[in-house]
Amino acid sequence: MPHNVRAVVRAAVGALAACLVVGGLVACSPTVESVEVEPAPPDVGIQLFQLPWTAIADECETTLGPNGFAWVLTSPPNEHIVRDEWWASYQPVSHAIDSRLGSREEFADMVERCDGAGVAVIADAVVNHMTGQDTPGTGWAGSAYEHYEYPGLYTDADFHHCGLTADDDIQDYTSREQVQTCELVNLADLDTASPSVQATITAYLEDLLALGVAGFRIDAAKHMAADDVAAIVAPLPAGTRIMSEVIRGGGEPITPEEYVGFGEVFEFTYARDLTPPLQNGVFNDPELDGDRPLHVPSDSALVFVDNHDTERGEARVTYRDAAMYIIANALMLADDYGTPVVYSGYAFSDRDAGAPTDSDGRVTPVSCALETDVPADDYDDGARTCVQTWPAVAGMLEFRAFAGDAPRLEGVDAGDAYGFEREGRGVVAVNVGSETQRIEIPTSLPSGKYCDVVSGGRDAVVDDGCRGETYTVSDGTVRIDLAPQTAVAIHIGGRL
Repeated sequence: MPHNVRAVVRAAVGALAACLVVGGLVACSPTVESVEVEPAPPDVGIQLFQLPWTAIADECETTLGPNGFAWVLTSPPNEHIVRDEWWASYQPVSHAIDSRLGSREEFADMVERCDGAGVAVIADAVVNHMTGQDTPGTGWAGSAYEHYEYPGLYTDADFHHCGLTADDDIQDYTSREQVQTCELVNLADLDTASPSVQATITAYLEDLLALGVAGFRIDAAKHMAADDVAAIVAPLPAGTRIMSEVIRGGGEPITPEEYVGFGEVFEFTYARDLTPPLQNGVFNDPELDGDRPLHVPSDSALVFVDNHDTERGEARVTYRDAAMYIIANALMLADDYGTPVVYSGYAFSDRDAGAPTDSDGRVTPVSCALETDVPADDYDDGARTCVQTWPAVAGMLEFRAFAGDAPRLEGVDAGDAYGFEREGRGVVAVNVGSETQRIEIPTSLPSGKYCDVVSGGRDAVVDDGCRGETYTVSDGTVRIDLAPQTAVAIHIGGRL
C-alpha cells in the first residue's frame, strides 16, 4: 500500500464506516448499519410420535434444547389395550402412567430432564373415550376392562349410548348431537357432561401436572362439548397450557372457535392452505391485515404441516417428499401466524403399523443424535424421520427467533419461486419448480452479506464466512438464484 494511502476503520454509534486517507483527504464509504437484535424466546413445539420416554429425554438434551424447541408433545401416557397398531395408545384402559412407551418413573424422569434442557412437556390426553373393544380384556399394565366397565374408574352409566344411529356410531358430521354423544368408530364415549366423569378426568390431568408436565393436547376435543372441556380444565392451575384438537370441517356446526376461550386449538385449515401451492406453483399471500379467513386468531392457533393423523390421511406433503417437506416447514416457521408444531415420526407403508418394538412389546428407543441429520430419499419401515436434527429445521428455528414479532410483508411471486420478508428481520424464498429460478425480494435488511440458514443450519456464520450459501443484500434488494425445489432464508443475526 502506498505510504500516503492507509486503511482506517472508524466506529460510530450504531454504525461502521470504512475510510481511506488519500493525500491528506479522508474518503469514507457509506455507513453499514450495525443492528443489535435480541432473539425472541423459543415458541415452537415438536410432536415426537410414539417415542419412548427415555428417548424423548435424550432428544431434549441432545437436539430439542440445543436447536431451540420450546416444548415437546408426547404420545398418550395412559395404560392402553395390548395391540401392535399405533392407535392402541389412543384406547385407554386406565389412567395409570404405564404404557409401552415407558413407566411412570421414566415419564417423571423425562419431564425433569426436558425441563432441565429448557423444553416443556405437553402430554397427549385421551379423555373423550375409552376402548373400542367389544371383547373383555386386560390392559398393558394388567388392568381388567370391558367395553363399558373400567374397575375403579368408570361404569356403564358414565358413557353415552346415543341411540341416534343403528350401532351408536357417528354417521352424520352435520349433527352436533351425533358428533358429541355418539361413538367414534366404536370407542366407548364418555359422558363428559357428568360432574363425576369430569372430576375423574380432572384428577388424571392433575396427576400428570404433579409429574411436571406443562399442559395437554386434548385429543378428540371436537367430540366433547366445549363447555365440558372448559369444566374439566377449569380446576387446573393458572398457566396450564391447553391445546384442543378440533378438526374444522366444511358445513359442520362444530368449529374450533368454540374452544379458544380456555386455550389454543390446532388449526387444520393452515396446512390445507399451505401445501397446495407447493404442488401447483401458484402462491397467494394470506390476509396480512387482521384475522385470516377460516382461521382462529393467531394467538390461539397451533399450526403444522402434518401430524400423526394427517400423514396417514389428508396431508399432501409429508416426510416422503423430502425437498417439499423442508420447503413447507420453512414457510411455516417463517410465518407470523400461529405457533408452529414440527412433526417427527417414523416411516410406514401400512397406515396402522405401530413403531418397532422389542421382544417384550415395548417401543424401541431411538436416539436421533446418532442418526443422519438430513432427510433420506427413502426410509425403511419403522425408521425414525428425525426431523428435529435436520439443519434446515434448526436454522429456521433460529430465523424465527430473530424475526420475533416483526410483521410479514407482501410476498413476491416469480414463476415457481415465492418469497417474503419479516420486516427488517429476515427474508425467506422457495422454489417449488423443476428449474432454477431467480427471485428479487425488496427488503429493509441492512446491506451486506448474509448466511443462508436452510443450507447452513443454526449458527451458520463461522470464521467470518458461512457454513452454507451466502447471499447479498444491496440497494434494498436481495437477489436469490434458487435451485429446483429448494428454500433459502437469511436473517438479521446471520450477517457477516
